[in-house]
Amino acid sequence: MQGLTAELIRGMWYVAMPGRDLKPGKLAAKTLLKEPVLLGRKADGSVFALRDVCPHRGIPLRYGRMVEDTVECCYHGWRFDAGGTCVEIPSLREGQQVELGKIRCGAYSCVERHGLVWVFMPRASETPAEAGFPAPPAIPDFEDRSAPRFHVMLPFACSTDHAAFGLMDPTHAAYVHTSWWFKSQARKLRPKEKVFEPSDLGWRMVRHPLPPQNTIYRRLFGEGVTTEIAYMLPGLRFESIRGSKNRAMGLTAITPVDEQTTEVHQFFWASHGWIPVLKPLIEHLMRVFLDQDRTVAVRQREGLIHEPTLMLINDADTQARWWMRVKRAFLDAQAKGEGFENPVRPMTLRWRS
Repeated sequence: MQGLTAELIRGMWYVAMPGRDLKPGKLAAKTLLKEPVLLGRKADGSVFALRDVCPHRGIPLRYGRMVEDTVECCYHGWRFDAGGTCVEIPSLREGQQVELGKIRCGAYSCVERHGLVWVFMPRASETPAEAGFPAPPAIPDFEDRSAPRFHVMLPFACSTDHAAFGLMDPTHAAYVHTSWWFKSQARKLRPKEKVFEPSDLGWRMVRHPLPPQNTIYRRLFGEGVTTEIAYMLPGLRFESIRGSKNRAMGLTAITPVDEQTTEVHQFFWASHGWIPVLKPLIEHLMRVFLDQDRTVAVRQREGLIHEPTLMLINDADTQARWWMRVKRAFLDAQAKGEGFENPVRPMTLRWRS
């Protein structure tokens, strides 16, 4: 955690993009965990992911186009199906024998769930089922076919570790998220006490009622509003809000481009029927909020270049310690071919924010 780079976790599902941004017959190029990935959507609506390099002359396939559910290379017209197998070489003449099935550009497991396009990034050539993760994680309280109402994404000039620390930092809001519409008197710090417990590939802040002074939540969600926040590998933060009238789920997903560059996505699902009217405003506010975290990451990098020895304190930084312990335990278990044992134990943490 001390430096600019982070060890990348393979053998897991990553959020690549919102499904709404990938239209039928179109392509979208991404770099995930240092690998060139080309995403596409076929006519039947299904999504796929190829390695974005043509095996003929090495040109990226993203410069080509979709032709009848295949990707056509822009250089010589070689075409590849959704599984990465070559299905046509236009330059071949009658009688020339080439086993097209042996020519492959490479493909990744790719699914769309809850309106998100997920890509499985293997360690070697294992399938998601062989790695123990046959499907991406579910979004609690919402059906698989439900898409997020809101989404923003910003690139962060930092490693996934430092991006993750920002997600779980409970005390920075008073100094970073200082907008007139959010925590207008944030410097008035209040004592906090939250109960935590281990969860799947991470931990959660146990569901608890929101303070009665938060009247905006009562107006939006009804009576008895509760919240739960969970963190899990490879870099997901879930925040569930439930009330007597409505519910909402927020997902922050950190997707590594490489060891020191990260895409940070924020998604929100909501049961409120009237919210789409305010979508442009809400996504603008989400972007402002996320950009405040991005700005801090950029400034932090200026100091990290000098390789300082960093300090963490109890209890405010305990979750950052948990992140590194959970990640280390998972990578060690993965390397040894053993089952993952969560090192987090139930604990009550206290801080002021």
